[in-house]
Amino acid sequence: MHDLICGKLLGDGCLTKQEGRKPRFQFSHTVKDKEWCEHCFEQLNSFLPLTPPKYRKTFDSRMVSGYTECYMVQSRTSSELCQLYELWYPQSKKELPLTYIEKHFNEKSLAWWYQDDGHFKQKDGIPKKIIFSTDSFSLKENYFLIDFLQRKYDLRFSIDAQNRLLLYDQFQIIYLLKLIEPHTHKSMARKTLVPSEPKKIATRSTIYLPTDISLIKPTPEINEQYKKLPKLVTLAEEAIEFSKFYISFQKTLQTTKPYQIKINAESQKILSQLKVQTGLNLSQLTALCFKL
Repeated sequence: MHDLICGKLLGDGCLTKQEGRKPRFQFSHTVKDKEWCEHCFEQLNSFLPLTPPKYRKTFDSRMVSGYTECYMVQSRTSSELCQLYELWYPQSKKELPLTYIEKHFNEKSLAWWYQDDGHFKQKDGIPKKIIFSTDSFSLKENYFLIDFLQRKYDLRFSIDAQNRLLLYDQFQIIYLLKLIEPHTHKSMARKTLVPSEPKKIATRSTIYLPTDISLIKPTPEINEQYKKLPKLVTLAEEAIEFSKFYISFQKTLQTTKPYQIKINAESQKILSQLKVQTGLNLSQLTALCFKL
């Protein structure tokens, strides 16, 4: 259960401790996320002494309605929670326990953290960015998370002016969503990708290829490579393995050189589908064909 606890404490979970008392584990979610709150309770209840989600209405003059509504889960005390508190709140304030995160963080942790504090922006089925609300962490802690996520999953986040983690690259966004898909609850559908309809590829296009690929007659040579596109489609169906394959290939890329070509009709159709499926652009997909 430490992987789930890790994700929850990075997200909306916390440990509260009154003076002279033992700590308690706690998390709350808005009324619209009641199902997610119940799911988290059910998953953690076998490990932590939790009480079921309880409705709370809090008056708040800052809100248009004058109040907020949520469901809260709180635990009883336990020796496990005392140990967790010492790790996450060494100075009575939350500090990321780097060694604990290194040991326990996995795809489930990432999924729970994302469903708690992740925000997904897409337009017309095209992924634009993912934001993690990490503004309560220190800059040093956020740089640790960036480095950790890159080392563990090859995810390349940046930090915005509000001290939040951002992911812009379409391929990376799709890769992250595929990583956490098995652990994404149905109530969090708003944070999942709704693919767009494939857009027609232009017959005349400019392709940028690594300089280690040297072409004499670009149009026939590239269209010959496009005969491998059905194999690329098959590979892309195993989204996570395909992503790892592309990341490994990407590390070998050198500077690129442009080629203007005419793409045959059948290849245009497959390339447009692959762009939606993988988040890769036309040049990246073409380079992959050469490397297959």
